[in-house]
Amino acid sequence: MGFARQPCHDSGAYTILLQQAERRNGKILKARIMQPGSIEQRIERHLLTVEKPGRYVGGEYNSVVKDWARADVKVALAFPDIYDLGMSNLGIMNLYHQVNQRADMLAERVFSPWLDMEAVMRQQQIPLYSLENKQPIRDFDLLGISLPYEQLYTNAINLLDLAGLPILSRDRDERHPLVIAGGHACFNPEPMADFIDAFVIGEGEEVIVEIAAALGRLRGLPRTEQLRQIARIQGMYVPRFYAVDYQADGTVRSVMPNQPGIPARVLKRIVLTLPKPFTRFIVPNIDTVHNRAPIEIMRGCTRGCRFCHAGMVTRPVRERPVAEIMTAIDEIVRYTGFEEISLLSLSSSDYVWVEELAEEVNRVYKDAGLSLSLPSLRIESASADLLEKIGGTRRSGFTFAPEAAAEKMRDLINKYVSDDQVIQTARDVYSRGWRTIKFYFMIGHPDETLDDVQAIIDLCGRTLREGAKLLGKKATLNVGVSTFIPKPHTPFQWVPQDSRKSVERKQAMLKRQMRRGGMHLRWNSYDDSEFEGWLSRGDRRLSRVIRRAWELGCKFDAWQDQHKHGRWLQAFAESGIDPAFYNFRERDLDEVFPWDHIDVGLRKRFLQDDYLMSIRRETRVDCRDKCFACGILPKFAKERATTDDLAWECPPVTPINERGRKSPVEIPLSAIG
Repeated sequence: MGFARQPCHDSGAYTILLQQAERRNGKILKARIMQPGSIEQRIERHLLTVEKPGRYVGGEYNSVVKDWARADVKVALAFPDIYDLGMSNLGIMNLYHQVNQRADMLAERVFSPWLDMEAVMRQQQIPLYSLENKQPIRDFDLLGISLPYEQLYTNAINLLDLAGLPILSRDRDERHPLVIAGGHACFNPEPMADFIDAFVIGEGEEVIVEIAAALGRLRGLPRTEQLRQIARIQGMYVPRFYAVDYQADGTVRSVMPNQPGIPARVLKRIVLTLPKPFTRFIVPNIDTVHNRAPIEIMRGCTRGCRFCHAGMVTRPVRERPVAEIMTAIDEIVRYTGFEEISLLSLSSSDYVWVEELAEEVNRVYKDAGLSLSLPSLRIESASADLLEKIGGTRRSGFTFAPEAAAEKMRDLINKYVSDDQVIQTARDVYSRGWRTIKFYFMIGHPDETLDDVQAIIDLCGRTLREGAKLLGKKATLNVGVSTFIPKPHTPFQWVPQDSRKSVERKQAMLKRQMRRGGMHLRWNSYDDSEFEGWLSRGDRRLSRVIRRAWELGCKFDAWQDQHKHGRWLQAFAESGIDPAFYNFRERDLDEVFPWDHIDVGLRKRFLQDDYLMSIRRETRVDCRDKCFACGILPKFAKERATTDDLAWECPPVTPINERGRKSPVEIPLSAIG
């Protein structure tokens, strides 16, 4: 594995022998010698001048290199940030696997080059290329861009420009790859509407193959006709086929189709039963942000936290059987050598068979040095018994997200966890010898007071004192405090964002009182929160702000040392748009949102009722205990009838932390029609 450099006698340049280290049937898949004048040869001359050249060469263990000439449809999968981050993204790997399973298709990866490599590529006129076959991105049929969060928008535009593609959708035609985007940020696609040909709304494992197959059939047709056919696929949103009408006050009057046969609302795409976990993870050339292999054990959440965008848009809950997860762990260990497995979900300790899974992993891998990570434990469902079983594998601490410490705020956000539960969980962790606990809290809801922030400080102090009693001075409490950002498709989509003055006053209070031995505080700057707020609830007019910000040099906005807040404010001013319009006004209950034509399966009335409940400090119990008719059941009633996956029952047929299946509970008629 790696590089073998030999002199190329006819050109005097280096020849790179890129060997695919993945072996199947005991044979090396492929060895490819660089041709003079190729992209490999051009980048080879400069690799030693840039930081971490391993980002740009490919050839990793388990990467899939197909014969470029024999593939009918070619798909480039892009994560618009550096290799170090993108290689830890499970979504990209899932899509890579789904496409490459097809004999007539290939999927290859592309990431954003870091600043030094981008400068080289622009100076030397090297187009953005794929890692596997080193082919220019402009030569692919389909470019799929992952947008899990809004801070990637300028990087996505920069990626198009580096590929030599027009950045505006209207300037691209059938000679260019079709540019699609998917991910959680696409549940409000409007700010990026000018740049993306079509958005995947929802889950992409199945639809990516459908889109690629459709492009194979539609090759040669005008781009508008291609997009008409793509728009007929469930979950596909084509912005050019929708007209936006604004009222005099700047709010949206309507978003309506401007072509016949285009749906008025785009229903999200879901997979009915989770596909078998991807296990042949590509082993990176360099250290990445998360040097571990993830397995998604459950998709969706039943808790109903009002601030949580992911919990709302990923309904309904679907869970994997324990046997399937254990098989996946075994394959990952054999195929990759990763020593840490991360069991992913929005609420891992709510997974029905979490204790059985932890017990089985502990039994099989206790002496193997395998580290098991459950990164999203909930305090109220993480029992001492579960912590004991997880602790049988190698790990140093646990992470929990109480989010709030005052009773008022817990009721308001619909996440009630008492102080006693928090302290007892801390005792359970520290008393078993683990030294580190990490808490996540949230500040910045406009109804929050300084007393509510003081409650966070007091609870953290109590927690650390419990650790000191049990462990002595070795106890550690890491505290991350984020700033509340109202998100689309949540009950808080009507709420204004807290002001800079208010948030920075709260942060100053936290910094002043939480600097003590064993306690470590992290927070995000208000600039970052304000920036994310603009883009989260933005409309189509923000496309020109995003474009202007990119022209002013904005990119890598997710990196605090790269985010240029002043240039974003300049872009707003030059575009004639007031940024305060998006962050600091309370929305009327009957306001039409820019994303109302995007159907995530939840009724707007359900979200509205939940918002009004928050004002009254009323809470909802877990959906596993009672169905509140959010709307997800009737939207997918026909699809549900085709699967026997019991996770579709609402409430689920098995309560939290209880083994074995029960008879289905009765569902209220209001939930199904």
